[in-house]
Amino acid sequence: MKEDLLTRTIIGLAIDVHKALGPGLLESAYKECLFYKIENAGFLVEKEKMMSVTFEDVKIDCGYRIDILVENNLVLELKSVEKLADIHLAQTLTYMKLGGFKFGLLINFNVLLLKDGIKRVINGY
Repeated sequence: MKEDLLTRTIIGLAIDVHKALGPGLLESAYKECLFYKIENAGFLVEKEKMMSVTFEDVKIDCGYRIDILVENNLVLELKSVEKLADIHLAQTLTYMKLGGFKFGLLINFNVLLLKDGIKRVINGY
């Protein structure tokens, strides 16, 4: 599936979750529900995917985990915060860089309209 179509489809599923739950819940609730929706839509999806850091040719587990990875291609970093901050974007880019992923979505569910809480992220490596 082309990245743009995949991204739009996942955004649509995230909007469905947000419409059903509304803002104000913990990030974990949105993560579980979105994972469920993506999996039921037939996509290859992983939750809490561990990412290691390579240091001096050794892979080291430092506790980095991607919230959701779709089709081994699209990184989803989910938040439920008052406002997205630069550190949230940096976190998303770090996961993308560590895994060699080009596309990501940073999604803040704590907004009235979910479209206002979505940032598309592209990593140029």
